[in-house]
Amino acid sequence: MVSPFRLPSAAALIASAFFCAPQADALESPWVEAGRAEVRLLADTGSDKNIRAGVEIKLQPGWKTYWRYPGDAGVPPRFDWSGSENLAIAEIHWPAPKRFVEDNGTKSIGYHDRVVFPVSILAADPARAVKLRLKLDFALCEKLCIPADVQLSLDLPPSLGDLSESIQQAVANVPRRVSLGESGNLAITNVSIERGERPRAIIEILVPQDAAVQLFAEGPSEKWALPLPETIEPANNRMRFVLDFDGAPPGAAPIPPKLTLTLTAGNEAIEVEVPLE
Repeated sequence: MVSPFRLPSAAALIASAFFCAPQADALESPWVEAGRAEVRLLADTGSDKNIRAGVEIKLQPGWKTYWRYPGDAGVPPRFDWSGSENLAIAEIHWPAPKRFVEDNGTKSIGYHDRVVFPVSILAADPARAVKLRLKLDFALCEKLCIPADVQLSLDLPPSLGDLSESIQQAVANVPRRVSLGESGNLAITNVSIERGERPRAIIEILVPQDAAVQLFAEGPSEKWALPLPETIEPANNRMRFVLDFDGAPPGAAPIPPKLTLTLTAGNEAIEVEVPLE
């Protein structure tokens, strides 16, 4: 979820700096306990004054938390930076998630063990310190789910080191944004719509042989509750998924105007936005 400080015209600039930085040590806040998890802030900044931060959640064995779209059940984390000082932008980047299937058949999407959410940050005044103040609300689930919330703080001087190993690895786990049909080792090659009484999408993908593959679909807003795509018979030497267009919000057409597809295979992940209108 993007903070209310986000300014779209500058976001691309800091994201570019975020994803192309060298490695050094990070500044860290103390761990804060939150039920069956611990949470802390990480941060560093390069000589260009663009700060890169991270929100790290360490989960106890058997527990999980959720992605921005949680699936059949669960609550996505909410990041509130409104208490911060000298902060112009705080943009969350989402690492590639995993699919979880419960004993009752419920399917959810999220993370287990440990996750670091990279954050692109821009100071309002680069010559002054940034005082990060985060209120994080999220859910923790094992057999049952419990709400959790923490308040974290980290004061950043105007100049620190370059990108730390922890944040660098977190950035590497964020899916690459590519175009539909863009060739590569991992690709979403085609999306076709079958209309009728129960419309659905057929999604063709290209993945490395024998890779463990997962595909996630999101509608144009969080009001949509699309199911997880399911595999069907391959065709044209391509692996295929079917996505039933269930879960439209009240008053919306059954076929969304666009989809965001996230494809993971092993340690690789891509994200593709597909217009359907």
